[in-house]
Amino acid sequence: MRAMRLATLSAGGKGSHAKQHSGSFRYVSVQTGEQPLTRYQGAFKCRYGYGRAAETVNQGDTGQDFAAVRMNGNVCTFVLCDGVGMSYLGDFAARFLGNALLEWLETDQHPSSVTMERLLQDLTVPASEQLEKLQPLDNSPVLLREVLMEKRSRGSQAMYVCGRIELSGGARKSRMWLAWQGDSRIRLWRGGQEQSGAFQLHCRTNERWSTLDGPVGGKPHIYEAKLSAGEPIRLQLYTDGLNDLDAIEAYIPDEQIQVLLDARHTGGLEDDAAFIELEW
Repeated sequence: MRAMRLATLSAGGKGSHAKQHSGSFRYVSVQTGEQPLTRYQGAFKCRYGYGRAAETVNQGDTGQDFAAVRMNGNVCTFVLCDGVGMSYLGDFAARFLGNALLEWLETDQHPSSVTMERLLQDLTVPASEQLEKLQPLDNSPVLLREVLMEKRSRGSQAMYVCGRIELSGGARKSRMWLAWQGDSRIRLWRGGQEQSGAFQLHCRTNERWSTLDGPVGGKPHIYEAKLSAGEPIRLQLYTDGLNDLDAIEAYIPDEQIQVLLDARHTGGLEDDAAFIELEW
């Protein structure tokens, strides 16, 4: 029942937005358009942006990436998904999984590897049901229909990174919990020093989530940390459309990230790009 409830929430249309209320903030990417680099500051500082590949824009297609952030008081939940282009409707898998993970992280105050694996498996049923209804193939040309039916039989797939951060006041330590499968970048700075090695060792292109099989290529990777209240933290997540960031360790101004999102020097992005950065 829980997976079905999450699936209902995840099925919401492609219209996405950023909303601010007193002490709360919500951003959900629009897969049919671009999101210029934007900054928000509450209990957390946040920068986010989204861009489709030049080819996708020119063809008027939907982006394969999905990004979302929610802040409610001292709690921040977030997700970044990269739909697998060779799978059937990877944009659907990214959107469905992203919304479901975000909703789960908001309701589960103590996520774990066990509950994460169970959720990823449970979501396959409602995801497969929605995928079956999403794009009828009856009117497609015969050869195209055969190709699409073969793809659909293998399911829709997406890589993902998701997490929950809970800030604590006084002497108590803050908590950070992350889970991921795939090669989206996860970079962490603590006290001004980058400590991303643990993530880079476990970012693999053959790992992802499938509407047919759940986790593929292994189990989700989990990272947990307790953080001192006075320790400055910066967490940066992005998909491979922004791989120019890989070699840059210094803090990058907004306008320079926007240059990479626009990618005018290459005639547009070569791949879809989603970006989330959190500081506290």
